Amino acid sequence: MTIHHEPTAGTEKLAGRLAKQRAIRAADCYQCGKCTAGCPAAKEMDLAPSQVLRLLQRETETHDERAMASRAIWMCVGCETCVTRCPQEVDLAGTMDFLRQEAVERDLAHKDADDVIAFHKAFLRSVEKGGRLFEFGMIGDYKLHTGRFFQDLAVAPAMLAKGKLGLRPHGGANKKEVAEIFARVRKLRKESQV
Repeated sequence: MTIHHEPTAGTEKLAGRLAKQRAIRAADCYQCGKCTAGCPAAKEMDLAPSQVLRLLQRETETHDERAMASRAIWMCVGCETCVTRCPQEVDLAGTMDFLRQEAVERDLAHKDADDVIAFHKAFLRSVEKGGRLFEFGMIGDYKLHTGRFFQDLAVAPAMLAKGKLGLRPHGGANKKEVAEIFARVRKLRKESQV
């Protein structure tokens, strides 16, 4: 019989924070492997989805860091196939999202995630600044931060012709209201880290 000790204040492990912040209990996973068997991205992962949960269950700093530094958390596409297959209904897609956030904050993100992180940041900056997504501006921001100036350049004319890529920001957004949402989220994130 294993006796589970709760981490003391200030040393809370990722599994505890995941349970508090997202109401997802890594301990509920009993390693059946159904999540991994059904995952369309598992072939691209360095750790199987079930292995990521197992690392969190170990509740050591080393295992937490290994989960956050994995390539697997960045390969998850959030399709939730794992959740539908899980007999325990463990939200693995939500867990991967939580781990990505933690990895970025702790500067532990896998090197293969640089472009993904740059894309997400460009997206959020665009929404925060304009109240909604301005695709052309977001793409410019992304390319400036990654140096991939000519990647996907061939598809731009077709996107412009079909109206999928506007040269000016969209109207109708309540910029002030959206900015307030971003400010509240930042405040909540800061308070949860204290």
